[in-house]
Amino acid sequence: MEKPTIPDNQDQIIRKDARGCFVEVKNDCFHLDKVHLQFVTYDQKRPPGQRYTNNVHIYISIPEFLVLAKEAETGALHVRMQQMKREGKTEPLFEHLGGTSAVQLRRYGKERKDGMSLSRIVKLVGGNKTDYLFVADSGPGEQSGKGLIVPRFGKAPEQHMAVSLNWRAVNEAAADYRGPLPGVARRQISGRLAAAPCAPTGRKALAWRRNQGDGPAPGGTASCCAESPAAGRRWFWQCLWQVKWQYPRR
Repeated sequence: MEKPTIPDNQDQIIRKDARGCFVEVKNDCFHLDKVHLQFVTYDQKRPPGQRYTNNVHIYISIPEFLVLAKEAETGALHVRMQQMKREGKTEPLFEHLGGTSAVQLRRYGKERKDGMSLSRIVKLVGGNKTDYLFVADSGPGEQSGKGLIVPRFGKAPEQHMAVSLNWRAVNEAAADYRGPLPGVARRQISGRLAAAPCAPTGRKALAWRRNQGDGPAPGGTASCCAESPAAGRRWFWQCLWQVKWQYPRR
């Protein structure tokens, strides 16, 4: 009997290709409340198994990624992109800084030769010949006092990828990503977040966000969201709204 095989892209939600590169959105870190983006450049002339020339993994919190997806879905992102192009502005429409500290790299047996942390950055910027460029860079970094990995590679990253996307591709990625989320919310609620506080609404919302982590939030726990699909949807939008408050549009 033929042995079952596991496909390489079993965790893939959607993949977007450009010339010699692609970006994949994956679901293998949902249990960590993260969206996994894999940026790859490749050379078809190389032998199989050795074709990747650059490979950067980006991990973004689910609520933060949801804000970007919602902005694309409503068209607000595309309006901002067009406005910034008209005004000649070059700052990113979206930017996320992450990475792995030098201590963690040593723990994983992947210590850098220079002893520094590994910085990873992803940006969504307006393109000259296309609507967007989804850019990923990695290189040496330094951990700040707040735990943030600050890039120290200037304009010369060790790995650099830029995937060109039109507005339709961005919308497709946003729509395809949101499909698995109800299941993710249920797993979070029934598992690790079962005792986590729900975001309250109304007058209590602002006071609760100012004191997050200091105790249970008024209004119950996340386990209440598992009572019905409607409650789960309320939890989902509360989560989106509180991140929208934390990351206001520039």
